[in-house]
Amino acid sequence: MRSPQGLEDENGSNSSMQRAETMLRLLPMALCVVALVIMLKNSQTNDFGSLSYSDLGIFRYLVHANGIGAAYSLLSAIVVAVPRPTTMPKAWTFFLLEQILTYVILAAGAASTEVVYLAYKGDTAVTWSETCGSFGGFCRKATESVAITFIVGLCYVGISRISSYRLFSKYDAPIGDYKNKGGIEIATY
Repeated sequence: MRSPQGLEDENGSNSSMQRAETMLRLLPMALCVVALVIMLKNSQTNDFGSLSYSDLGIFRYLVHANGIGAAYSLLSAIVVAVPRPTTMPKAWTFFLLEQILTYVILAAGAASTEVVYLAYKGDTAVTWSETCGSFGGFCRKATESVAITFIVGLCYVGISRISSYRLFSKYDAPIGDYKNKGGIEIATY
């Protein structure tokens, strides 16, 4: 007889693993909310004018990407926390959504990094001067939000690895047997 810690649910997965995955899915939700709030409150007014995150389209994209990431993380954590058998459509859905979300978050972070870099360094070739000398507080908050977004991206890479492992280790290839029974013909030498 197994101990209560060793009992497995009908999915065949340990309940402590299920709790760990739920917590791993909640971590990026919290980080997305933090990055989103930092950027939403990011504005500065001084003698040179005012600057807000909404003045730059890429920062609006970063806010939306973090909002979508937080919502997805919450929903996926709820789905994972409820013990149900994993089906192939559910595994594929998790895999595809997590791949898409990983790339959306990484794209938002990468594009925002470029804007923050230009704000710090400027670009003399196109006569952009650096703005962080005048709007240092704005630049610091933008940098914090972008850094947190990259941490979220790393979390989603880990979650994507879990979902891809779950999908590709549990289910066979859709073609099945390769001995020319309606599948792909493979030349042997």
